[in-house]
Amino acid sequence: MSHDPLLELLPDLVLLLRRDGRIIAQGGGRAVGPMRPGEWSQATTELLTLLVRRSIAQRTSVEARFAEAGREYAVHVTAQGPDRAVAVIRAVLPGSPEAAETSGEHPRPQLDRRGFLARLKESMSVAMLREKPFAVAVLYIDGIPDIAQIIATRVSEQIMSAAIMRLSAQATESAELNPKWYLGQLGDNVLAMVIDTSDRDEVDACVSRVCESLREPLEAGGTEFRLKPYAGAAILGLDASTPKTLLDHARAAAAEARRTGCNEVIFHSDTLELRALERLDLARELREAIANGDIRFRYVGRHELRTGRLIACVGYLRWEHPLRGEIRPAEFLRVAESTGLATTLSRAALQTLCDDFATFSKKWHPDVRISFGALRDHLFHQDFLADMDRALAERVPAVRLELRIAEKAFVARDPSDFTQLQKRGVQLVVDEVGRDLGSISSLARVPVSGLQLDRAWVTAIRTDEIARKVCRAGINLALSLGITPIAAGIDDREQRDALLDLGCRFGSGDLYPPIQSDITAPRVAFATA
Repeated sequence: MSHDPLLELLPDLVLLLRRDGRIIAQGGGRAVGPMRPGEWSQATTELLTLLVRRSIAQRTSVEARFAEAGREYAVHVTAQGPDRAVAVIRAVLPGSPEAAETSGEHPRPQLDRRGFLARLKESMSVAMLREKPFAVAVLYIDGIPDIAQIIATRVSEQIMSAAIMRLSAQATESAELNPKWYLGQLGDNVLAMVIDTSDRDEVDACVSRVCESLREPLEAGGTEFRLKPYAGAAILGLDASTPKTLLDHARAAAAEARRTGCNEVIFHSDTLELRALERLDLARELREAIANGDIRFRYVGRHELRTGRLIACVGYLRWEHPLRGEIRPAEFLRVAESTGLATTLSRAALQTLCDDFATFSKKWHPDVRISFGALRDHLFHQDFLADMDRALAERVPAVRLELRIAEKAFVARDPSDFTQLQKRGVQLVVDEVGRDLGSISSLARVPVSGLQLDRAWVTAIRTDEIARKVCRAGINLALSLGITPIAAGIDDREQRDALLDLGCRFGSGDLYPPIQSDITAPRVAFATA
């Protein structure tokens, strides 16, 4: 025991311990309350012993946090030679940054990335000492970048802060439950969770609850916004043994969830690495398919709902791979976007559509238009309008061409850019209305011809009251602006009648006969440079 009066006045408790955890000397501790040697729990004694052994073995300092007698403490252990170490124990005061970090709260809505990574490293050290693995989950929050781009960065930050505050409150409540977890922010729209369990079912349930909370509406400026979280998880010991690798694996799993649009938690596995290699192969094959003209269109007829008259042939990209069979557009379009091939693919598709029009339009009524959906990267390319001018000058009369633009892309580009096309006779249709965010002012300024409701809402119109409300709102918005409402996914007469009752006149779906466009058109090779 130390009898130095100055040492006894220290607020922190200072201990000199042997490798086996026995106390050689001690001093201070005026601010640690009941944290006195001889009164510790077995768990605290074992933790200090493990920290001492680790510090001596690695010849470095280690830190940890623990609870004793209802209070929170932090301990810092430093090796002092081959068989002893010094431990400094301090109380974590309520309201301090350390207390906020421990409880999952934070004085600011923006969680500190560096603090979270330090805490993750500390959690990993303690978990390895106690041989008790835990899990890390990464959550990509889709919708935040779009809000920043379409509305304002300030609004996106406000929404993200509201989401973090909601989750921080849940993390505080989890301190009384199992498993415990805490939250960190890795980027503008990336969150991370550390969950105190390695049980996959418990991790899945915990992360799923957080995702459900993020999907609930968030309000900013009197407007409700909905976010789309995608989650991936990795388990310490099973998937990785270092903080960086563990986070990387969780990020990779979350990226896979985002790529596939999966609403469930995806756990890291070796199959993810195989899928990444497969996508690299797919990217190479996609480039070759574009160059060889292997990506074609399938055409869906848009009809007048009451009479069934064909008014437009809507083209959707289709890739029939010689070995893989038909590849879903959602899969190869994401690959095109991530590899920089989207603009090249969209240009090639425009040329293919012009060739198809020359071949198939002879069978169509002179009033029937052909509809082209430009990819987002092409739409924002500086040469997009020039590409459209060439197509109109060489292949398709402007009055027979319809340009479909996804709602998200439409509101992100200057509306005046589309005026030139409209003046030439091209009809503009805003597609996927109701899927994400829209701008009424943009719709009102640009002479848009039609608004096409998102297929997911249309197909659920008879069974989901929310879907019916969204469809009614979209149709009424279109009518109030003098725009033609259009529906996709009409598969039976009852669905058609429901849309007619809401005021929709035109649509497409399995209710109507397919377009006879199976005549083989000449294939044209495209340069990918």
